[in-house]
Amino acid sequence: MTATTSFNHRHLLALEQLTRDEIHYILDQADIYAAHANAGRLKHSVLNGTLVAQLFFENSTRTRSSFGLAARRLGADTLDFSPSSSSISKGESFIDTAQNLVAMGAKVLVVRHSVPGTPQLLTQYTDASVVNAGDGAHEHPTQALLDLMTIRQRKGRIEGLTVALVGDILHSRVARSNIWALRKLGARVILCGPPTLVSDRWTTLGCEVRHHLDAILPEVDVVNVLRIQFERQRSALFPSVAEYFELYGMTQRRIEMGRDDLLLLAPGPINRGVELTPEVADGPNSAILDQVTNGLAVRMAVLGLVQGHAAAPLEF
Repeated sequence: MTATTSFNHRHLLALEQLTRDEIHYILDQADIYAAHANAGRLKHSVLNGTLVAQLFFENSTRTRSSFGLAARRLGADTLDFSPSSSSISKGESFIDTAQNLVAMGAKVLVVRHSVPGTPQLLTQYTDASVVNAGDGAHEHPTQALLDLMTIRQRKGRIEGLTVALVGDILHSRVARSNIWALRKLGARVILCGPPTLVSDRWTTLGCEVRHHLDAILPEVDVVNVLRIQFERQRSALFPSVAEYFELYGMTQRRIEMGRDDLLLLAPGPINRGVELTPEVADGPNSAILDQVTNGLAVRMAVLGLVQGHAAAPLEF
């Protein structure tokens, strides 16, 4: 594991704000929780008596379930907020809702919202720790962290690797968080997709922009296949799903064009037959289910750290 001092933040809002050492420290903490789980120790007490409230204003399955389970494994109580059945449907403001949850005793707010910057806004109006679970097309820090954890597990390192992010970069908060973290940790980052979804402006963040997937496959160590976010598109940005799949879908043929140890990642939910084929999603190069497993460890690490608690190393 990578040695560093500590993580001294009350919130996790964006990986753009963290240092290389802080990112490594979170991953090291997640590794400890993963080791505990592998040894059969699932429950911890670092958040006993702490209330973690989840405010999800966008649909979520993996992230919401993962944060909730992570909180309970740390000993916390959890409260799930649903906008459709709350006073927000009666006109209550988002900030009023958050303040009421804090008044009930919530010490941590896990927030997903379609408007970028919403988690940051909450830090100005409540005393709770705020964890960003995805804000619009801005960032999704814990998704990128679990991607990094999976790469580090499989490859043993991140520095010096070439990682391709393929697909809908324009609308992807996952891409933004990955770019910030991968670049800070010393990886080469290639963004690949149609010009309408991957513009040259991304080069200002130190990335390479390419539009031909077949051309880059032989030179990459990791391919992270991003979901086409049809719900965020206001107009068609490519002629058809069939054409997109023909040019950018990960098929077994494309897996074989890459290196033998090519690692395939994909943040859920995956669209089989759009971004990748079933045989690729379930194949030996895929670490998609490992990402889900690692997401639990990462979120345990984050929830503990924003409340000032580090994981206890596993004793043999």
